[in-house]
Amino acid sequence: MPQGKKRPRTYDPKKIQAAVLAQFSAVREAVRDLTPEQLAGSTYLGDWTVRDLVVHIDMGVRAVVRHLDDTAPAEVELTLLEWPLRTARFADDLARFVPELAERAPEDLDELFAGTTAALTERLAAADPHRLLATRVGVMNLNDFMVTRTIELIVHTDDLNRAAGLDIPLDRQTLAACTRVLADAFAAKAPGGATELRIPPYAVVQCVEGPRHTRGTPPNVVETDPLTWVRLATGRTDWATARDEAKVHASGERADLAGLLPVMS
Repeated sequence: MPQGKKRPRTYDPKKIQAAVLAQFSAVREAVRDLTPEQLAGSTYLGDWTVRDLVVHIDMGVRAVVRHLDDTAPAEVELTLLEWPLRTARFADDLARFVPELAERAPEDLDELFAGTTAALTERLAAADPHRLLATRVGVMNLNDFMVTRTIELIVHTDDLNRAAGLDIPLDRQTLAACTRVLADAFAAKAPGGATELRIPPYAVVQCVEGPRHTRGTPPNVVETDPLTWVRLATGRTDWATARDEAKVHASGERADLAGLLPVMS
């Protein structure tokens, strides 16, 4: 490995699979009690209703099953850290497709989630984590795609909490993986060593072009909590708002990340 080149972070397949299933189960528990009025309510996601959002959460997890049922491609096209940087090109198609999918989904959403849980558990038990999948964004291995599901689940659980006034818990392992991938993807998007981005207790990355510090306190430091970071990285909030609300603490002339966010854009 070349000097100064950081080894990519790795994720244990069993822990990631357990995390995805745990967060999906937490969403299912909350969705079971939603009233028709709540499901018809609006979200922060364009014209999507709460029901549309719930069906999209199921779709994102069921995608693993669908891809495992397809023939495995021959070559990898996409790394884990490239995934967040490539999703925006599909946003418009997704925005149109999801409400149509929601219209065709079963009225009983608990039944929908139960079917996805059973199918996913069965497929994962027999699958090689290194098996390749032809995803919408590109060909990647199963474990990397499962890690991307932690982003989907954390982001949309937060969306659902805010839209429907819920308090669905965020599984610690799921939130940790989501935070780390988005931090590492940001460092790949804005490479350098001038700024230290801290997201305790899950991630610390060096980023932004400029003089690299080697010891002592970094001259440029950004620190925030995991959920605020997820919202910043996915465009759910902006830099100025997070600073005004004291959710981000930044010091140094290269600690303003406004022009580099969001990551998934």
